[in-house]
Amino acid sequence: MSDLVTVGSYFDRMAAEIAKSVLDVNEIDSYISADDSGGMRPSLLTATGGARLIVRAEDAARAAELLEAATEMASYEDEQV
Repeated sequence: MSDLVTVGSYFDRMAAEIAKSVLDVNEIDSYISADDSGGMRPSLLTATGGARLIVRAEDAARAAELLEAATEMASYEDEQV
């Protein structure tokens, strides 16, 4: 059994889903842990620490690199607008 690691924490499920899509495209298995009653009570995320993006420990370094690169690219594109 592989150990699991949190590689990101997000204030809302949508941000976590976007980050997950970056990992999905790069063939890194991940899942989102969010205690928000299945999306019905998003305000619970504030009280429970947000939506967490979780990967296998052996994928954590690569996942972190990809998420950082995606964040940098998004910041760059925001500056160009």
